[in-house]
Amino acid sequence: MFHVKRDARAPAGFFACEAAGLRWLAAADGGVPCARVVAMDEQSLTLERLTTAAPTERAAVAFGAGLARTHAAGADGFGAPPQGWTAPDGFFGPLDRPLPMSYSREASWGRFYATHRLRPMAERAAPRLDAAARDAVQAVVSRCLAGDFDDPTEEPSRLHGDLWSGNVMWTPGGVVLIDPAAHGGHRESDLAMLALFGCPHLDAVLDGYQSVRPLADGWRGRVGLHQLYPLLAHVVLFGAGYAAPTEAAARSAL
Repeated sequence: MFHVKRDARAPAGFFACEAAGLRWLAAADGGVPCARVVAMDEQSLTLERLTTAAPTERAAVAFGAGLARTHAAGADGFGAPPQGWTAPDGFFGPLDRPLPMSYSREASWGRFYATHRLRPMAERAAPRLDAAARDAVQAVVSRCLAGDFDDPTEEPSRLHGDLWSGNVMWTPGGVVLIDPAAHGGHRESDLAMLALFGCPHLDAVLDGYQSVRPLADGWRGRVGLHQLYPLLAHVVLFGAGYAAPTEAAARSAL
């Protein structure tokens, strides 16, 4: 049985980029399984059909441990594209209106995050943010560029990139990932995205993760920093109702 994603209006390369991301993530030794790519063309992507099951604490622990191993598979730099993808941009957001997401190979996570994520999305979101929110986001950008959030012990991780709970499929065999915006980044970004809109058994996921790769001290205080990009994207996609959470995330980072 197969699941076909189809949209004749999809931007050029959208499905090919998603397929490359799924394959790249799935190649991580011991990582979280991804939906298997069956076929792809410019207007559609055919995947294996998944059977859903109720989330369990045991599956959550295994998911966290697998995610740690996916991240540990690494990337060529902060912002690096999935293997096999050579275009300068990928995509972030829903199929009906994806936003461009640029790739890079920065040595500094802060420079990557400021230049290729926060600044472009903040410019798109600016008409729906008040001056205080815009100033708070710009202050985070400045601190990122200054290297205030860089940790030399953190190598680029292999990220799903859009790891909200809707892209985490609970199946009888455990979690399977779908719909990535895969790239090289900071591993805390995936975990912060899981927390943004709620994830079943999140504490168990984190326990499983830390059993394999403990997080750096102070990671809980950086959740807002890593949630700032997807929140800005939600302002762009869904309106000013996300402006207050965006400002709050920026201020928590500061």
